[in-house]
Amino acid sequence: METIVKNHIGSYGIIINDNKIVLIRKARGGYKGKLDLPGGGIEHLELPNETLKRELIEETNLVVQKYELFDCTATNITWNMHDDVWEDLHHIGILYRVEEYDGDLKMDADGLDSEGANWYEIDKLKGAELSPFAKYSLEKLGYNIK
Repeated sequence: METIVKNHIGSYGIIINDNKIVLIRKARGGYKGKLDLPGGGIEHLELPNETLKRELIEETNLVVQKYELFDCTATNITWNMHDDVWEDLHHIGILYRVEEYDGDLKMDADGLDSEGANWYEIDKLKGAELSPFAKYSLEKLGYNIK
């Protein structure tokens, strides 16, 4: 068995309106099948807020107009990439509250990391179906996620 140790730093958006949150369903990786905040990895020479704007367009079709830094957190996940190869991932997330945006939500897959975005009623979400960042953000905002 081989284990690859990796760090990943990304920017993620929290968009809440009328007790609903925009989440994407992960298409691959350690959180495959989970509901996650839209966002992703910071590219070379990119600022975290630039990543937020780029990733939200890619995954949701929403153009961020106004946002504020919410928090920075980290988690660790070990998952089976394929065959006998595992990844031990230290995942660092810079979380932003998106307060204003333009555009209509794109619900189809992005062909990369997302199976599609949607609005989800927060009161109906279960902790087991959420990525660590999505669950952490909702709980920090005062929602009771079971």
